[in-house]
Amino acid sequence: MSTRDKGSLPQQLEAMLTVALEPVTASELADLCGEDVDVVVTELRRIQAELVSQHRGFVLSELASGWAIQSSPDVAESVTRFANRDVSHRLSAAALETLAIVAYRQPVTRVQISALRGVNVDGVTRLLEQRGYIQEVGRAEGPGQPVLYGTTELFLDRLGLARIGDLPPIEQFLPPVETAREISESLQADGLGSDE
Repeated sequence: MSTRDKGSLPQQLEAMLTVALEPVTASELADLCGEDVDVVVTELRRIQAELVSQHRGFVLSELASGWAIQSSPDVAESVTRFANRDVSHRLSAAALETLAIVAYRQPVTRVQISALRGVNVDGVTRLLEQRGYIQEVGRAEGPGQPVLYGTTELFLDRLGLARIGDLPPIEQFLPPVETAREISESLQADGLGSDE
């Protein structure tokens, strides 16, 4: 088969990534195209830069488990409105809170998650495990050696991240110290805060 019959390397890569349901590794793409991995990575990075410079509606992202074509962050608001029209598999607020705790505190046990949330999280952690967002990453030392949970590559892929370190700093979501102090003082004045 000639190069013309199978398309150029950029065409092959773009076509495969467009139809892929999950991220694809550079080595898988290289194997499918019959090319060296370094050649494929160089071409992927060229395509990635080209899409950004053209301000396209989609970008090529290198995620934790491979390469994927995703909508551009520039159009996130429109895509979110479109995607939320008929969403049937949304995570509940409880599941999102639990997932955030695992993401930022991992590795973490179910008991630690429950202590932070103030409620039993057995059902929620089972759901997150079934959906593939968290997984067992080890066992804690001590009595009973409870399961330690961490996030998965699927979690990173869904958030469009290459590594857990790419999560925004937790401080970004917390109120300023002064605000927290005012809330605490207000609760204590209403008799709802700690006596300490």
